[in-house]
Amino acid sequence: MGVAAIFGCEGTELSARERDFFREADPWGFILFSRNIDTPEQVARLTDALRGAVGRDAPVLIDQEGGRVQRMRGPQWREWLPPLEQAKRAGDAAPRSFWLRSRIMAEELRAVGIDVNCAPTCDIAGLLTHPFLQNRCLGKDAATVIANARATAEGLLAGGVLPVIKHIPGHGRAISDSHKDLPVVEASKADLIATDFAPFKALADLPLGMTAHIRFTALDDAPATQSAKIIKMIREEIGFGGLLMSDDIGMEALAGGFGTRTAAALAAGCDLVLHCKGDMPAMEEVAMAAPAMSEAAKARAEAALDRRLPPETVDMAALDAELEALLSGGMDE
Repeated sequence: MGVAAIFGCEGTELSARERDFFREADPWGFILFSRNIDTPEQVARLTDALRGAVGRDAPVLIDQEGGRVQRMRGPQWREWLPPLEQAKRAGDAAPRSFWLRSRIMAEELRAVGIDVNCAPTCDIAGLLTHPFLQNRCLGKDAATVIANARATAEGLLAGGVLPVIKHIPGHGRAISDSHKDLPVVEASKADLIATDFAPFKALADLPLGMTAHIRFTALDDAPATQSAKIIKMIREEIGFGGLLMSDDIGMEALAGGFGTRTAAALAAGCDLVLHCKGDMPAMEEVAMAAPAMSEAAKARAEAALDRRLPPETVDMAALDAELEALLSGGMDE
């Protein structure tokens, strides 16, 4: 493994320039977006090409949450309800419904060579949560989010796909969109520990996590992604021991050039930076600023990939039918 980064690519096929750059930079993994998705056959070719560029079974990530944030869509793939809507519709059966959903989702992802899903979103939906995040949440209180997020993660793992818990240490109180601005949260540390941090603490055993581009005034002046204080808290108080990646460093919540953003996130304690857009000059800047992964990060990465196991064979039609019954209220007791 080379630079401490995960990169996107520009289109539905890997260009010669991208292939040569990835071979040289050797990022830990790759991430796909809607611009990279056409047909199942095409996505499988692209994931093969990305791994071929670095000469190893590198992880390939995607944001397949369901609802608005779903890169693989119909008619080629299933369309999923927004998570918050599914939680409401399934009621007491929500955890089982999320296990089924993510197990089915994992089957679709693995079929095209994708083995990491940037889910579950462990943020708590509140009255003021920005609309960009609101219905992506799994519940409106910590206990509900914990139950549904655990079920989501376990369903993905059962299907051979690694989950990524996000956005550590909690994005639910943000009333602005971190794609456009730096959200500022003014809650006390005691309130944050009691609510926002609780789902991440409960799921701290999971292999991969993603930071939040949010400034918590009670904790530090820097956004969590670039805060050594907050990342130390994520490790020691929340107890997350997995591989920690930044949210996309192309988002406008962060200031400065890509090299500056990269260096700040890694210096603060992120194991990897995530750069999603597939823009070559920006990726080159990130690669210049990102050192090789630290030994500690390599160990966490190896431990994460050790949990990428072949799925057991299941009856997908039966799982589909059970999920449909749960969401339509027609499941027999």
